[in-house]
Amino acid sequence: MHSIEPYYSWRHLYIASEDKRSPFYRREYSEFEFSNAVYNYYIHPQWDEIGSSTLYAKLLFVDYEKGYCVIEFIGEWNDLLHNDVMELKKNLIDVLTINDIHKFILLGEHVMNMHSDENDYYQEWFDEIEDGWIVGLNFRDHVIKEFENARIDYYISFGGKFDEFNWKVYRPDQLFEQIDKLMMKRLNP
Repeated sequence: MHSIEPYYSWRHLYIASEDKRSPFYRREYSEFEFSNAVYNYYIHPQWDEIGSSTLYAKLLFVDYEKGYCVIEFIGEWNDLLHNDVMELKKNLIDVLTINDIHKFILLGEHVMNMHSDENDYYQEWFDEIEDGWIVGLNFRDHVIKEFENARIDYYISFGGKFDEFNWKVYRPDQLFEQIDKLMMKRLNP
């Protein structure tokens, strides 16, 4: 896992540690010192801590004018033992929603497992974004099943084209436009 870096091809467009509204503003990264781990496996030092010992994130892009962001994840999403969604919401999502972000693209190809508990924080997040949406791209099938079993898929859109979406071929604005079109079709059939 230590060799899996957050997606870096958009760094010329956005860097969370240089964004004054980002919770990662002024964060300094090491290229050589591996200190964070998911269980016994070190992860690349470019991933950001969100308050969980098993789930890490990277805020890849934020557009405050259009009100969307792209967040990449790595690790185990564990609401049962660590209440990861609470930590995510408190330490990242709330900061973004205060700054008028209401459309969230979550990249989950590096999320290995999901252990659900209650869905209260998902419902709260969903209710707070009113006219927005939350989309999960490229989560693994067994992870999506766990979200579905906990009825979290009511709040986060998975499935269909979202399961194998080749998001890396797009610039952030193009990705947003593609996802927004798909969500408009889902919400207004």
